[in-house]
Amino acid sequence: MAPGQLALVLHAHLPFVRHPEHDDFLEECWLFEAVIETYLPLLEIFDRLARDGVPFALTMTLTPTLCAMLRDPLLQARTERYLDRVVELAEREIGRTALLEDARPHETAGFYRNRLRALRTQYHDRWRGDLVGAFRSFQDSGQIEIITCAATHGFLPMMAEQAGAVRAQIRVACTDYARLFGSPPRGIWLPECAYFTGLDRALAAAELRWFVLDTHGVLLGRPRPRAAMYAPAFTPAGPAVFARDREASRQVWSAEVGYPGDPRYRDFYRDIGFDLPAERLTPLIPEGAPRRFTGLKYHRVTDRSVPLPQKDFYRRADAMDAVRTHAAHFLESRVRQLAPLGEALGRPPILVVPFDAELFGHWWYEGPEFLEHFFRAAVAPESGLRLTTPSRYLDENPTQQLLDPSPSSWGQNGYWEVWLHPRNAWIYRHLQAAARRMTALAGEHRDMIGEAPLVDRALRQMARELLLAQSSDWAFLMKTGTASEYAERRTRSHLSRFNRLYAAVRRGQVDVVELERCEARDNLFADLDWRSFAAS
Repeated sequence: MAPGQLALVLHAHLPFVRHPEHDDFLEECWLFEAVIETYLPLLEIFDRLARDGVPFALTMTLTPTLCAMLRDPLLQARTERYLDRVVELAEREIGRTALLEDARPHETAGFYRNRLRALRTQYHDRWRGDLVGAFRSFQDSGQIEIITCAATHGFLPMMAEQAGAVRAQIRVACTDYARLFGSPPRGIWLPECAYFTGLDRALAAAELRWFVLDTHGVLLGRPRPRAAMYAPAFTPAGPAVFARDREASRQVWSAEVGYPGDPRYRDFYRDIGFDLPAERLTPLIPEGAPRRFTGLKYHRVTDRSVPLPQKDFYRRADAMDAVRTHAAHFLESRVRQLAPLGEALGRPPILVVPFDAELFGHWWYEGPEFLEHFFRAAVAPESGLRLTTPSRYLDENPTQQLLDPSPSSWGQNGYWEVWLHPRNAWIYRHLQAAARRMTALAGEHRDMIGEAPLVDRALRQMARELLLAQSSDWAFLMKTGTASEYAERRTRSHLSRFNRLYAAVRRGQVDVVELERCEARDNLFADLDWRSFAAS
């Protein structure tokens, strides 16, 4: 019996945030922080592993909205500007920390300056600002598999009664993926791992082969899965479903019982953006702008009983010792978990362990180094584990049980309440009304070929606005209270532009200036086919 197999899946996603009407916009920093703290560090470890001939395997989602932002010239220029500014801030910190009695912050400041300079060079010179192309290069050489997601990370169960909306979210994503990566996607990350009965038919229509659900979405399926979550199953329509392994996931992501809570790791919340006087932050934070995270943090997690302001200072060498210990422990735990299963199942068991990619580097600063140490240890012949991807596993094990998954998500309490909550429930009657209008117009105009180019553009922009309004991120932010005003404003503004365009198309009087203004603001999916909303 071959050793047990493990498929790590990193879900890299950000909502589409692009504001050309402002020179500096707070929420665009979500992208800049993710580039500096997660995407570039991941590419850096991929580079090192490939250079050293380490045959690692990893699956990554690069969502369509994230790809659109990473490839947008305006946001690329702003990413470079942000890198320049944070490097300047780090260089200033060298002088400030040299005056402190404790030498540890000065040592850390030197680390930040060197690290950020290297990342800036990597972004500008190594990858020339094209991180989508950078990730594709590792897929093309066989080290990673990139999968897609719904076009704007729309929460699909809330569209279950509107086949056109579900179809458009999936088809637009698959078309965009093929344009970026040269072939159709094999797998899809369902936004929030959210499933409703019958969704497998829409996935099969798009020729997608597999997806991932939280554990209970498989264990509560019918009939009961004979291999529990240690093997995929084929859904009635064909695509395979893999179950998230909770034990392995919790060991990594949990700040309470998982590795990131170790007192030696860097504390996320203690940041000079809130500690220092505002005038010391001006290279990065414009005068008068709200305070924000800078990424320059001098404190470690410390013992949980210690209040935030009293955190002890961070030491990079101690954190790297913790990384090596935890990577070895994670490998040992997975081998021990899988070892007794192969003989019982009669096939190699598989653990699918998905995470938000931004956990590695952004939330858990040392996370990319953890992955590198784990990969290097796991590929050793004596490790007792084999790294794989869901696609590769299906190719090697084409016979699986048939199972109808249970409606579920990986959100709080396992179902849909995060995205259908008193704070956000108001959005759905408006989204559903807009989806009905879009479906009707798409059906009426589907045979229009080159006859009315202005109407075609208006329908394309209507589809963009609706897809963006459907993003699950807005409902999530409203529920959590994080950037809730921005999330509500985005939902309302997309629906308002959609309805104005709808009225213009119905009147047969499309305002070119208004349309161009919408196209300039929300410019993703240049070749979007609005006919995806029409009935097949």
